[in-house]
Amino acid sequence: MEINWTVIGIVALLVIILVVLTIRKNQKEKKKLTDLLNNDFKKAEEEEPAPDDAANEK
Repeated sequence: MEINWTVIGIVALLVIILVVLTIRKNQKEKKKLTDLLNNDFKKAEEEEPAPDDAANEK
């Protein structure tokens, strides 16, 4: 039984391409998720000023 190096080479090349594309896609998704989580926050609600605070009086 002979080893068909051409078929093995083509399969190996396709596997390498698949791995590279998967890594690139994951990096893009990671960047999108990081940006979303960094920018998706609710602003803190402002509390009402204390009535005895002189700086807040008009």
